[in-house]
Amino acid sequence: AVPQLVAPGIVGTGMHTRDFAMTPDGREIYFCVILGQYKLSHIIGCRFANGRWGAPFVVPGLDQPEYHYIEPHISPDGGKFFFASNRPAPGKEFNERDEDIWVMERRGDGWGEPRNLGAPINTPGGEFFPTTTLDGTLYFTGPDAGGRGEAIYRSRWVEGKYAAPERMPPQINAGQARYNAWFSPDGNLAIVPAWGLPGGMGGCDYYAVFRNADDTWSDPVNLGEAINTAASDEHSACLSPDGKYLFFMSPRLPASLPAHLSYADIARLHGSVPNGNPAIYWVDAAFIETLRPKAAGK
Repeated sequence: AVPQLVAPGIVGTGMHTRDFAMTPDGREIYFCVILGQYKLSHIIGCRFANGRWGAPFVVPGLDQPEYHYIEPHISPDGGKFFFASNRPAPGKEFNERDEDIWVMERRGDGWGEPRNLGAPINTPGGEFFPTTTLDGTLYFTGPDAGGRGEAIYRSRWVEGKYAAPERMPPQINAGQARYNAWFSPDGNLAIVPAWGLPGGMGGCDYYAVFRNADDTWSDPVNLGEAINTAASDEHSACLSPDGKYLFFMSPRLPASLPAHLSYADIARLHGSVPNGNPAIYWVDAAFIETLRPKAAGK
């Protein structure tokens, strides 16, 4: 019930770490490591075999240092690997600020060649944080047509292609800004990182939003002080494929520090977790369902 660091020494290393994805069988995990304030950002994989996690590796084919690779997502059936990158689509010039959504198909024990999703998903602006549901619907962050920064969109999978994206309602596009909403495989739960909502605990908090039977959504409910802090770098979360655990990014410091820091203390913190860099934590997700009555105003 208390958040714990994910895989100390493997995922939790003291580096700036964010984003998390897991295959449905639980035997592959993917996360993102950032260096130099996003000068380098790469997706790291790790496989479970012979009773232990193997050595982390940069995902093959996504290893070029000149491009950003972030926000991995594995489709609920395990057949597709989505991610965001500013790697240029074939025939286009490189634009550092033009992030697109890409996908790779499962090929044996690995993944096939990356494919840019193209229109109508990708635009000359930035598209981020793909999430898919069991019916193939794609949720993602994209430019807000209203000129308010970024918004969350939904694109349904219809007759083998993505339909025109529709902007999600204000319960999802909550607050003054929102980022990187994750949706459950059945599409009935969203975890929305947002800031500017009343009662927020920090610059950006995680909220639960529940879908109703008529495809309307509840008001967002803050996940609480065990998850949210006063920090601003809390904007990447997901549930495990079985829905039992919440994985979330949070930049935390140790619960206690010496009254007077020495250089040795600072050097020790640099190579440990927590040390103020974003890291990935996990916690029993059962508490989220207890928030549903509050979301419904009961």
